[in-house]
Amino acid sequence: MSRGKFITFEGIEGAGKSTVAQAVCEWLQARGHSVLATREPGGTPLAERLREIVLERGAEDVSPLAETLVMFAARALHVANVIAPALARGTWVVCDRFTDATRAYQGAGRGVDPTLIERLAEAAQGPTVPDRTLLLDLPVGTGLARARARSGAAADRFEAETVAFFERVRAGYLAVARAAPQRVRVIDAAQPAPAVRDAVIGVVAALDPRVKA
Repeated sequence: MSRGKFITFEGIEGAGKSTVAQAVCEWLQARGHSVLATREPGGTPLAERLREIVLERGAEDVSPLAETLVMFAARALHVANVIAPALARGTWVVCDRFTDATRAYQGAGRGVDPTLIERLAEAAQGPTVPDRTLLLDLPVGTGLARARARSGAAADRFEAETVAFFERVRAGYLAVARAAPQRVRVIDAAQPAPAVRDAVIGVVAALDPRVKA
């Protein structure tokens, strides 16, 4: 049995990752692929508990380093218990965020040492690297307006961050895309939803010559 493909979606809040990822899953399933949809942080019962810790707006301060370590603890669980086994049995894995999110949010956004992030990534995920990453890019103001209209007063720790923070995150994502052009495809997420979907499907279809758009 051939290994499954690992597809990740990245972008700032309001980019529409979850919606497009669901459309990709449905598209692949309609063409006979076994597909697993998952997310980060999260993806396993324990990793979902870590997600709650890192997203909640509690009274206790969470330092950038602590936030990074929680993210990688969740990722190590996710890779070992869900992602790697699924890929080994031939399942396509579609994940809403992965290590590029840590590079952008904790690295570019929070200022955590990128060398440390890469060392933790090597330890937490090993050889499990996305076959293709779809970076849904759009202006920060547009993304935050979408996200805050959706969340309102229930915004989590990240959604409540400043515009300047998200500008750094967006710049971090674009830097990742420039550094890994073979893996990362940048999609203009400010386009109408059908155009975004079509662009993403075109990228996904190219991963497997048997899959025809």
